[in-house]
Amino acid sequence: MIIWQYIIDFFDLFFPKSCITCATNLVQQENIFCTECLYDIPKTNFHKIKDNPVSILFAGLVKIEYASAYFFYRKGSKYQQAIHKLKYKGIRDSGVELGKKYGSELVGSPFSEIDIIIPVPLHPKRFKTRGYNQSEAIAEGLAETMQLPYDFTSIIRVVNTETQTKKSLSERRENVSSIFEIKDYKHLHNKHILLVDDVITTGSTLTALAETLLAVSGVKISILALAVALGD
Repeated sequence: MIIWQYIIDFFDLFFPKSCITCATNLVQQENIFCTECLYDIPKTNFHKIKDNPVSILFAGLVKIEYASAYFFYRKGSKYQQAIHKLKYKGIRDSGVELGKKYGSELVGSPFSEIDIIIPVPLHPKRFKTRGYNQSEAIAEGLAETMQLPYDFTSIIRVVNTETQTKKSLSERRENVSSIFEIKDYKHLHNKHILLVDDVITTGSTLTALAETLLAVSGVKISILALAVALGD
């Protein structure tokens, strides 16, 4: 065990790991993010407020119980870059790590009522290109610290939609209508399901997914994301 620690220390000396947000070298006990960047995360704390801006976003669109996001998504910030690296640069572990951090803050909150976690699915073609689903990574981290099961297979994305980035709100909603399909719903009856995504902008994709799952008898839906873009 001691020998292995010497080997790890040797490689860290010559090939140091760096924080993905600020690029400073990580020290022992730090993983993916340095302590300072974790401390500086622009948290929303919306999980402490039932009628918060994220839950209001879905009001009148789909029935949900609770909704929240870990931090504010601000263009040009180092945390926007962290999301970008999670989504497009292959740094899947950052999603797991942030999911763990957020999950630890949700223990004892209304989100403790959840029965099962389901991440927003990727279409198989996009999954093949990217190699992973960033929302699954976030869900893994949340599940670990919230001590909840997760489900990556019961619902699939059957339509490979175009990017939402430059679409209007109405175009976004039309773009994601009927894009999900439930493969296995028997174990979802009467469950409180937590839907997980990376970033909430208009909420169109999550609304479509929630509508699909609410067709299962007794289902209740809550929503979480790592980040929310408000006013961007």
